[in-house]
Amino acid sequence: TQQISRMLTKLFQRARLEKPGQVDLRAAEFTLNLLAAMYDRSGTGYIKIRSAAAALIALSGDTLLAKYRAFFQFYAVPDGKVALITRSALRGLLTDLNQIPAIVGESCTLSCVEIATHDCFHGVLNSAIVEEKFLSWLRSEPAVLLWLPTCYRLSATAMVSHQARCR
Repeated sequence: TQQISRMLTKLFQRARLEKPGQVDLRAAEFTLNLLAAMYDRSGTGYIKIRSAAAALIALSGDTLLAKYRAFFQFYAVPDGKVALITRSALRGLLTDLNQIPAIVGESCTLSCVEIATHDCFHGVLNSAIVEEKFLSWLRSEPAVLLWLPTCYRLSATAMVSHQARCR
């Protein structure tokens, strides 16, 4: 958690410079507390960097496609000239991401993760998939991650303004 705390402090310091007055001075502390609540429930002081990165990517303001590509980069393993995501890596990603809705009582069972993993690898003979297959599956909005595009759409519509007037 100390390493993540230092990284978050640097991250939010840069964000404050880029967007003065828009970033709370305690943002790093709040974010670390959220990550600890999601990934260190027993209070060991240990949070996997990859789990924290997955949560930060998911909660970022980036586009869905950028988030999906970042997930692949963090969880894929190199295989020669290409990177692949294995079934176990996908299980790890889905488990990590499902800690986000779980923090507000909307958890999914392990069977949901298994069903989603099976669905992603449906018709695949290899033990791992390439990025395009992974992205294609995520674009189909699997039920286990339906909260992610939903939250993205909600945040995107918050920025929409129109000139219509109500009577």
